[in-house]
Amino acid sequence: MTAKEGLLLWCQRKTAPYKNVNVQNFHMSFKDGLAFCALIHRHRPELIEYSKLSRENALENLNTAFDVAEKHLNIPRMLDADDMITSVKPDERCVMAYVSSYYHAFSGAQQAETASNRICKVLKINQENEKLIQEYEKLVSGLLEWIEKTRPWLENRTPNSTMQATQQKLEDFRDYRGQHKPPKLEEKAKLETTFNSLQTRLRLSSRPAYMPSEGKLISDISTAWKKLENAEKGFEEWLLSEMQRLERLDHLAQKFKHKCDTHEDWTKGKEVMLKSSDYKNSSLNELKALKKKHEAFDSDLAARDDRVGQIIEIGQELNSLHYYDAESVNRRSEAITEQWNVLKQLTDKRREELQEAEQLLESVDHLHFEFAKRAAPFNNWMDGTKEDLVDMFIVHSTDEIQSLIVAHQKFKMTLGDADKEFQSIVDLEKEVLQISQKFGMTTIVENPYTTLNANEVTQKWNDIKSLVPKRDKTLEAEMTRQQNSERLRLQFAEKANPVGQWTEKKLDFVTNMGLQKGTLEDHMAKLSAIEEEVAQYRPNFDELEAYNQEVQQAMVFENRHTQYTMESLRIGWESLLTAIARNMNELENQILTRNSKGISNEQMEEFRKSFLHFDKSRNQVLEPKEFKACLVSLGYNIREDKQGDVDFQRIMSVVDPNGQGHVTFDAFLDFMTRESTDTDTADQVMQSFRILAGDKPYITADVLRRELPSDQAEYCIVRMVPYKGQDAIPGALDYTSFSTALYGECDM
Repeated sequence: MTAKEGLLLWCQRKTAPYKNVNVQNFHMSFKDGLAFCALIHRHRPELIEYSKLSRENALENLNTAFDVAEKHLNIPRMLDADDMITSVKPDERCVMAYVSSYYHAFSGAQQAETASNRICKVLKINQENEKLIQEYEKLVSGLLEWIEKTRPWLENRTPNSTMQATQQKLEDFRDYRGQHKPPKLEEKAKLETTFNSLQTRLRLSSRPAYMPSEGKLISDISTAWKKLENAEKGFEEWLLSEMQRLERLDHLAQKFKHKCDTHEDWTKGKEVMLKSSDYKNSSLNELKALKKKHEAFDSDLAARDDRVGQIIEIGQELNSLHYYDAESVNRRSEAITEQWNVLKQLTDKRREELQEAEQLLESVDHLHFEFAKRAAPFNNWMDGTKEDLVDMFIVHSTDEIQSLIVAHQKFKMTLGDADKEFQSIVDLEKEVLQISQKFGMTTIVENPYTTLNANEVTQKWNDIKSLVPKRDKTLEAEMTRQQNSERLRLQFAEKANPVGQWTEKKLDFVTNMGLQKGTLEDHMAKLSAIEEEVAQYRPNFDELEAYNQEVQQAMVFENRHTQYTMESLRIGWESLLTAIARNMNELENQILTRNSKGISNEQMEEFRKSFLHFDKSRNQVLEPKEFKACLVSLGYNIREDKQGDVDFQRIMSVVDPNGQGHVTFDAFLDFMTRESTDTDTADQVMQSFRILAGDKPYITADVLRRELPSDQAEYCIVRMVPYKGQDAIPGALDYTSFSTALYGECDM
């Protein structure tokens, strides 16, 4: 390119934004004067109001340009305005000479503009990095505060005394999992993205790596989050087990009360009866009757011993399950035990007294005795049967309720024999009545051997017959409920199995993305497609949550139709979302590194192959031994001695500035391409400030405000320390220490 062509190109570039100016040559293009005015306005806009100029006023335009150039730019008037107007074609050489004066006059301004642009670029990078640091610190503080506030609540395993309180705690936990935790999980992912992006930007701009304040490292966040998840793990299972425990306690408490009430009703008046001395004034027959009556009572007492044992066992189980009102249970159990021991002692004592008086009494009424002997066990059987028919039960499967139904059917098959026994017992009393009516013996109607009579036995037998169909309905209703529970299990399993397999498949694909062939953009496109696919698949997961809520509300605790629980599916889903976000962030950083350093796709693929070849554990990082082996394979001479160890540790301090103990692919890529990168340096920035300062070792606030955008000028003024040299003037600022501080070479 000739000097003429270069000068013409300069004019075209400088006047391109101006209307009515089209510089194609050095004669006719300058005839109306607008080209001269445009060149002056482009470099010194305060000297000419270009918007007020017009092509019709060519003479005025030329004189304005010549006068301003002579007065303010020290360019002598080498052309005559009238000659330019009157001549058909202005002299090209004269115009070129005059325009070249403009070029030389403005070359200094061009240099200052270049320096200013460089400083703006450096300051903009620094401002953006500081903004990312502030955002990171703010997010870290908020997330850690939330974790420390939430974790004690999840770690609290204090049992509740009521089912309602436990159900409320379960609802609170569902709100936490569905509403409170997901936004915090997004904040955690954003933190990792912000931190990785910041480190990449600092590394690409040759700034020192950012080291967060104590307790705010990514590892600190991960540790706190892991503690939160450890506290959360099993919390829902604990709540469900608590509900199961409270349900069991409620059942046992009601059963305990029912048995105690029945026992206490039976024992009323028994102590008074056993302490009675009625046998002393009885006739022989009356005494024998008292003896037989006592034998029947003794048999009944022994038969009821198992029931007392059941009461004690239920009380012990309530204590073992930490029943909230265990104190009253223990008091009642102790009272029943003490009374029962007293009854046994009194029974033994009365038996001895009757045996001593037996020599005095002989007669016995066989029919009364037979009635008492057979009615007592039959009555005891009826009492037990009534308890069994009204006994409450808890089952958790159709098999369990079916076993109860089968047992009930077997019981109903014995009712025929029981009815025969009932008729034979009642017939005994009928026979006594017949004898009484036949022989007019009214005193023998009362049975001296038992307090039972045919009416009582008949009433209890009728009660049993009425309870049987009620028991049938209760068992049928429970079977219907268990069948509904089984339906819910199948419904959950049919949805959970495909969702779990789909999540595991996608997670495996995302985890092994680095092993697949293709460019970074190809991998990013695949991850974006998977992210969209995950978003579209989300309704299936939400539907499964609804199914799980139905299962829990139905008090279904086990599901043999699937290996997946809602907890395991949630963990898999969260792991998939986290893996996608982390891989996309890593790819973005790799693309940024590749573009900023001019790496081809082939080079990037070669770097990835080398990295993956030595990543034996397939965890996307190289351990120090793996990294050293990789360097040796690439031609680095690392000796097997102390000096070799020192050299390798120096390299590790570059690729692992935070001392994490491993090398990421981003750091590996940055190291492999570091020498070919063209980045700004502290010396270049200092030289740019020196140009703006006119070769002075200091700069003033006025110069910064004139040469830099307002926000970046104020950024420099606030951070520059006063210049301390002997040639300092008032307000002089030290740009040397400021420039080195930008690159971490000194403290600012």
